[in-house]
Amino acid sequence: MQPVDNRTIARYTMVVIGLVLATVLLLLLVYQTRQVLTWIVIAAFFAVALHPAVSWVERRARWCRRWLATLIVFLLAFAFIGALITVFVVPLAREGAQLAADLPKLITDVRAGRGPIGGMAQRFHVLDYLQSHSEQLRGYAAGLGAPTLAVLRSAATSVAAAVTIFVLAYLMVLEAPKVVDGFVGLFTPQRAVRIRRVGGDCAKTVTGYLTGNLLISVICGLLTYAVLAILGVPFAGLIALFVGLADLIPLVGATLGALVGVAAAFTQSVTAGIVVIVFFVVYQQVENHLLQPLIFARTVKLNPLTVLLAILIGVNLAGILGALLAIPVAGIIQIIARDIRRGPPEANLAADGLHPPLPHVDGPVSADHSAPPPEHPTSDDQRSSSTPVDP
Repeated sequence: MQPVDNRTIARYTMVVIGLVLATVLLLLLVYQTRQVLTWIVIAAFFAVALHPAVSWVERRARWCRRWLATLIVFLLAFAFIGALITVFVVPLAREGAQLAADLPKLITDVRAGRGPIGGMAQRFHVLDYLQSHSEQLRGYAAGLGAPTLAVLRSAATSVAAAVTIFVLAYLMVLEAPKVVDGFVGLFTPQRAVRIRRVGGDCAKTVTGYLTGNLLISVICGLLTYAVLAILGVPFAGLIALFVGLADLIPLVGATLGALVGVAAAFTQSVTAGIVVIVFFVVYQQVENHLLQPLIFARTVKLNPLTVLLAILIGVNLAGILGALLAIPVAGIIQIIARDIRRGPPEANLAADGLHPPLPHVDGPVSADHSAPPPEHPTSDDQRSSSTPVDP
């Protein structure tokens, strides 16, 4: 039995303690900077999505440098987002002013039981409830000051987050070629080719996810507009646009948009509200269990079961952000696992278009039947070699 080396045990113990402390400090750092890390992840997501457009502009316009192509694409994206916000804000502001002007008449109609809102209030005894709980409602109204400040603070944080994400995504796209070249330059040529191939496949996965998600949102918006227009719900186009944008959030987006659609339908009539509820319940089941698995199976190259499991796990782990990132993360994991299964770079040189270097052999080389036969001298050469040379 060999004697125990106390120095070795002490050294291993210190290494283990150091690793545990380093892990704890890393987890603590991640927890303390979780908001910034979330912004970085979202910025990287948008950078990967906009990178192909920047590269396309750079290739088409040879005079356009990288910074100018990036600026053009981001300005177009910003203009598109601003147009969507305008589409929502302008009608809401106009209808809000109209609602403020018509508020006295609406209150009179509700008290008299006239109109769709008045009929619903009378049917569900809303006025009796308000009268019996007037003191409690006044207390709720008096306590709205603190929530209002919290909402304003949250809005300011959201604006700062949006600006930060925009700047981070811009810089990521702008510096992407330099960062990628510098990173792959740390590896051998064979491994660098492998890393570029895996990274390109991961970027295609993110782009395919965005394409599939946009397609599903367009389908949801069009079907919602058709149902609301048939029922005669006012502002059917605006509500359908909101539902389509909310549907960009997998699994729960259709439910968030359905709340607005159902509320608008109930202002038209009770029958319209019930029909819209049935429509959204049926559509959400079809989208979650048919549209998303089938479309993402083609765009992200994931089987339907993996798509559904990824969304469920992402929602439970990180909420809405997890739902947004679940499918592309699952696709990236699948690509990396497939590449690892293929083996080391030396086993994939043929797939990479490379050939292993020939070994250096000292001394005589064995005969190779595949080598071409040595050239024989022509008759002229033979004659010239046999003819004596005059001194």
